[in-house]
Amino acid sequence: MAMTVRIPAELDAQLSELAAQRHTSKHALLIEAADRFVREEVTTTEAVSIALGVAERYAELITKLEDA
Repeated sequence: MAMTVRIPAELDAQLSELAAQRHTSKHALLIEAADRFVREEVTTTEAVSIALGVAERYAELITKLEDA
């Protein structure tokens, strides 16, 4: 899918420099960054879900420990 992305000049310059250092394109860097972001968000969502489940499962014990 084609997409146009407007990037601030300073970030564009940094991407150009990094792309040159890595011998790749800015496009490849942006795809890599988007992929990392999505994977991290999924991991974060899963971790929060697990933590909420643990908190719910042990809510009574946590309350007792708070009162101790």
